[in-house]
Amino acid sequence: MDKNTAVSVFESLASGVRLDIFRLLVRAAPVGCVAGEIAAELNLPPTNLSFHLKALTQSGLLTVEQEGRYMRYRANIDLMNELVSYLTAECCSGIPAPSSSETLGAA
Repeated sequence: MDKNTAVSVFESLASGVRLDIFRLLVRAAPVGCVAGEIAAELNLPPTNLSFHLKALTQSGLLTVEQEGRYMRYRANIDLMNELVSYLTAECCSGIPAPSSSETLGAA
């Protein structure tokens, strides 16, 4: 993952509503939810929901698939894992952090 992609993903999650949507879809993985289920679960009006779903889809955090007259949204778990890897790739300059028991024993 490059820096620009990471920034785009973080920008799309910089809304409480979008973060709630993404977390709901992570819990619902791999099946996902149709838009009506998301709206009902989070108590969101359809117009507000569609705005947020569009932003999350454009960032790549969600995938969308037509199912008859419904749209099914799924969290892009691979992208989420890439973001976590990007954030932790250079953790502690490559030196493993001490375990909690080692930290407690040092005191």
